[in-house]
Amino acid sequence: MAHGGKRAGAGRKPKADEISMIQSMDATLAPIEVWQKLALRVNEGSDTAIKTWLSYRYGQPKQSVDHTTDGDKIESVTVRIIEP
Repeated sequence: MAHGGKRAGAGRKPKADEISMIQSMDATLAPIEVWQKLALRVNEGSDTAIKTWLSYRYGQPKQSVDHTTDGDKIESVTVRIIEP
């Protein structure tokens, strides 16, 4: 069983772990301070800060990946239904 299946540590971490990490981060530095620093950097014109701000404000743009055609256009698709 080299691939797949149940493994120790596999899968998404429990929500409780995520909440615990967020609480720990908030105890170290208030989120409002971080947003204020980010806003300051955006106003200074930092490309990285602007990209971060936009990705949190509007989300990441849709990304498309072509795995099969190397960028060539697909002219038509034929679907055949094969019955057993």
